[in-house]
Amino acid sequence: MSEPYLTITPLGGHGEIGMNCQKWQTDQGVVLVDCGLMFPDDALLGVDVVIPRLDSVFAEGEKVLGIVLTHGHEDHIGALPWLLLQYKSLRGIRIYGSPFTLALVEHKLEEQALLDRVELVPMPAYGTVTLGSLIFHFLPVHHSIPQCYALAVETPVGKVLHTGDIKLDQAPLDNEACDPLSDFARFAEEGEQKGIRLLLADSTNVENPGRSLPERQVRDDLDAIFSEVKGRIIIALFSSHIRRIRTVLELAKKYHRSVLVSGRSLSTNIDKAVELGLLERPENVYNEAAGFPELDPGQSVVLATGTQGEPLSALARIARGEHRQLSLHEGDTIIMSSRVIPGNARAVSRVLNQIYRLGAEVYHNPERTVHATGHACRGELKDIIETTKPDYFIPVHGEYRHLALHARLAEECGVSHDHIKIIEDGQPVTFTEDSIRMEEPVSVESVMVDGKGVGDVGRMVLKERRILGGEGLVAVVLVIAAETGEVLHGPEMISRGFVFEQQYSHLLEDAKCLVLDQLESTNPNDISRLSDKIRSSLRRFFRDVLGRDPIVVPIVSQV
Repeated sequence: MSEPYLTITPLGGHGEIGMNCQKWQTDQGVVLVDCGLMFPDDALLGVDVVIPRLDSVFAEGEKVLGIVLTHGHEDHIGALPWLLLQYKSLRGIRIYGSPFTLALVEHKLEEQALLDRVELVPMPAYGTVTLGSLIFHFLPVHHSIPQCYALAVETPVGKVLHTGDIKLDQAPLDNEACDPLSDFARFAEEGEQKGIRLLLADSTNVENPGRSLPERQVRDDLDAIFSEVKGRIIIALFSSHIRRIRTVLELAKKYHRSVLVSGRSLSTNIDKAVELGLLERPENVYNEAAGFPELDPGQSVVLATGTQGEPLSALARIARGEHRQLSLHEGDTIIMSSRVIPGNARAVSRVLNQIYRLGAEVYHNPERTVHATGHACRGELKDIIETTKPDYFIPVHGEYRHLALHARLAEECGVSHDHIKIIEDGQPVTFTEDSIRMEEPVSVESVMVDGKGVGDVGRMVLKERRILGGEGLVAVVLVIAAETGEVLHGPEMISRGFVFEQQYSHLLEDAKCLVLDQLESTNPNDISRLSDKIRSSLRRFFRDVLGRDPIVVPIVSQV
C-alpha cells in the first residue's frame, strides 16, 4: 500500500493578486479549490482576462473529484466558463459552494449555455462533503460578499485550514454573524488528531498594520453623508457587495430617496440576493433597462458600477456624458465606495478628473470612511496564526512581497522557520504523515483570453502588438509575372502608424528602390526568400534613417 499523501499545487494566486486556484491531489483523485480569473494590466494589450493553465488537472486523465469554491468573487470563480469551453469532454463535474456563490456561477454558465455540463451542489454554513479521502467543512467567514467560507479539511496527512478571503469583523451588520477564530480553534481541537497540520492564509492586507475597519463604521459615515447632501448621490461600488448595497437601500428609504440602479451586474446580483433572502425586495428601485423616472436630484440616489474606472461601466459613461439616461451636474455627490485594485489607478484617476471637471463633489479619500476592506490586516492575521497554532504555514493570495511578509509574521507568531513555505504558482508541495517535500515545478504559464480566443494569444503575439503600438507597420505589395519575373504592380508601400506618407514620400520612394534591388538579386520564383530579404533590408533601412523598427509585411504574389 502506498503512503498517504496530499500534494497542493498553486495554479494561480501565489505571486499575483487574482486568479486564485489550487490543485489538491491524493491517491484517490484531484480537487480544484477555486477557479478564478485575473484582469490584465497595461502590458497585455487587447487581452480581456487571464485564467489559470489547467492542463495538469484536466489534460492528463486525472480523476477530478470536484471543484470547491470559497466565495463568489471573480478572482475565485471567474475562470469556470472558460474551463468548460477549453475542456469540452468535461461532463457532470460537481461544483460545491455557498448558495450565493453558486447563484453567481449559475448565471455565468447560463450565459454561455454551459449549465448542463456541471452539477451545482449548494453547501450550507458548517456543511460537510467528502471527496475521496478529503473531508471538507465549510466554515462561514466575513468578507465583502455574502456567504464566504473558509475550508477546514480533514486529509490523510492531518488537518488543513484554508482561510479563503477573510476579515475578522467585530461589528458585522447582517444576521450572518460568525466567529471564525472560535471555529478555527474548535476544528483544531476536535477528534483524535489534535492541531492544524497546515494553515493556508490570505495575505492580501498583510502590509496594513492594525485591524480592518468594521462595516458598521462605513454605514455610519454614509448615513452622515446622506444627512448632509441636498443634491443627487451617486455611489460606485462592487456589484457583489450585497451588505453595502443593503446599507444604501436602507439609507435611501430613511432619507426618502428613490434608487436608480445602473449596471447589468448590479441588477443581476440584487435579483439573486433577493431570491436567496439576502436582501428584502426593495421599494422605489428603478432599473436602467426599464428606464428611469424623472426625479428631483435631492430625491434620488444612483447605484453604479465602475469602481475601477472600466471604460464601459456606468460611472465612466456618466462622467464622459455618454450615459443615455444620466448626466453629471454641479451639486451632485459621488461616493467611491471601494478600493482601487492594483493596476487600475490610472483608469480611476481619469474618471475622477472628469468628475471634478464637471463640478461634482467626490468622496474617495480618508476624510470619510466610505469603504472598509474585506481582507484581514496584520493584527487579524496574527490572531489567526496564534489561534490555530499550525505546524506548517503557507501564505496564499498575494504578490510575492505579501507572501514574504506573511511568512515573517508567521515566524514571529511561533511557527518554525523550517515549517514556513513560500510557494509560487506551479510549485507543488507534498505532505505525508511525517514529512514534507517540494516537488518538481509544473508549467503554469497563464492562459490569455482575447474575445472568443482562449490561449491563442501568447508572448509573440503580445510582442507584435507592442511593436505595432510603438513603431507601426509597413506593408509592401508586389506582384510579379511568374514566367518572366517582370514587375506587374508595385512595389506599393502602405504605412500604418509608422510615418505620415505625404510628409515622408521621399523616404518611401527610397524604400521602393531597395525592394527592386532585392528582386534583381533574388530568384523571383523563390517567394519565401524574396519576402525575407525585403523584410530584412527595409527594417535595416528604417533603423538607419529614422531610428525606428516597424513591423514589415511583404505581400509578394505571382500571376
